[in-house]
Amino acid sequence: MFSSHSLRSRLAAAACLGAVAFTAFLPAPTAAAGKFDVLELTVADAHAAFKARTLTARQLTQLYLDRIAAYDQKGPALKCIVAVNPAALAEADALDAAFARTGQLAGPLHGIPILVKDEIDTAGMATTQGTVVFKDYIPTRDAFVVAKLKAAGAIILAKTTLSEFAGGDTYSALTGNSRNPYALDRTVGGSSGGSGGALAANFGLLALGEETSSSLKRPAAWGALAGLRPTPGLISRAGMWDGHPVPTAQMGPMTRTVTDLAKLMDGMVGYDAEDPITAFGVMHTPRTYTSYLDKTALKGARIGVIREPIGSNSRPDSDDFKKVDALFQKALADLKAAGATVVDVVIPDLKTLMAKRASDPARTEEALQVYLARNPNSQFKNRDDINNHPAMATSFKSIVAKYRADNPTSSEFAGAGYGGSGRALGARTAGDPARILEAQRAREQLLMNMAKVMADQKVTALAYKAVEHQPTLIEEATTPPYKSNGGVVSLNTFLIYTPTITVPMGFTTDGIPAGLAFLGLPFSDAELIRLAYAYEQLTHHRKPPATTPAL
Repeated sequence: MFSSHSLRSRLAAAACLGAVAFTAFLPAPTAAAGKFDVLELTVADAHAAFKARTLTARQLTQLYLDRIAAYDQKGPALKCIVAVNPAALAEADALDAAFARTGQLAGPLHGIPILVKDEIDTAGMATTQGTVVFKDYIPTRDAFVVAKLKAAGAIILAKTTLSEFAGGDTYSALTGNSRNPYALDRTVGGSSGGSGGALAANFGLLALGEETSSSLKRPAAWGALAGLRPTPGLISRAGMWDGHPVPTAQMGPMTRTVTDLAKLMDGMVGYDAEDPITAFGVMHTPRTYTSYLDKTALKGARIGVIREPIGSNSRPDSDDFKKVDALFQKALADLKAAGATVVDVVIPDLKTLMAKRASDPARTEEALQVYLARNPNSQFKNRDDINNHPAMATSFKSIVAKYRADNPTSSEFAGAGYGGSGRALGARTAGDPARILEAQRAREQLLMNMAKVMADQKVTALAYKAVEHQPTLIEEATTPPYKSNGGVVSLNTFLIYTPTITVPMGFTTDGIPAGLAFLGLPFSDAELIRLAYAYEQLTHHRKPPATTPAL
């Protein structure tokens, strides 16, 4: 059994080794861009400044690099960035030159610096998967979505932290513990925590996240951000860990405004033969999601409300739960005030059916092979190569797994938040066919139950708390008994094809953001954007954290 002291020492040593790998890429601050203020900048703001010749893509990129240098490893030390793109300024220069020559923006995302969760490949930069094991893994090809965004004129600015192997919260032996800019002693959530924390702190203009359980909703809610886990089939996972043929994991946009979310969605969606699931989205993609930005969308809307606690390990009697619930009740009142009809709904057997969730190890294994095969230079050919890597023993997940094996009843949250749908750790298993079939049947039944309730009540979307508790204290989560987050809601990812959008619904009495989520039936993404935009424009809850002010 490891002692608490030895565990902390091993994690600290591993984190220091990892820090050497990524801090070397951080630039020194510079005043090259003058007094231009990037706090809460939008795509429209940036493009207006480009056209007015008051800002260049290079200056904008440098301003964000300056903020990363000032606040990620220094100051509040958010530790949300794995590495910056060493070619970012050169890419910005090329865009500026093209604009000077033609007077035209190169695309709808011209010069927009984007943060990318570090399980999504960017050619020439390491895709670390949040682990020391992959710190030298260099893909030769961009992920499909990354290539699309570059073609639209975007600049890949930096790779962001995540939980190890993209499962659980954003604690890693490679990068240490990412900190929430609104409460530095608390987590940013996971597994897309680095994208959420960095975007909340204005380290970039847009961000890419990914969700398998609640990996995008949670950091979006705790970062006062808009985030969409879209219907699988709209966005390709090619070049992303845990993609095809696993249907659950889905890349999605994270932004500070719903308008920018719609613009980022436009740049991400599209058919990709390498990810066959995108064939389902061909007939469900609008010309532009920005056409659904309607401030009056709540007037006359019928929205179902899930009031019962449905998050894992939620504690409704706790003060922590009540602080989030108070914001939810105010959000419902705001929806009504805007002209929406709010209908309480109860989905039959919701918790019973969700409890049957199970992953298919065979699909997970195939997805790993598909991912690794994209990189002919990969030092990893299979899961054994990963699990037998000498650095695996120093991983945070390995340490937690060892502790919990030795202390199976040590934590009231044991097992909640450190999993990853079989993404790493452990030997290959065939899985239990009966359990997998039972989970599939439960999913189908629950989706039918939900659709019937929505049809009977004539509601177009369901509203619920994106997360039912505030973020976990980092100290509690990273030392024995390793308490994981409570209140994590994974209804939409259990059902797979149901999209969910998260939008800020205010700050608790502790000054921490919380999120309102709208869930819809398959391919109702545009309608969810309509509702979220109308609520955002009504309430304007988003505000930047005080820990990372203007430079």
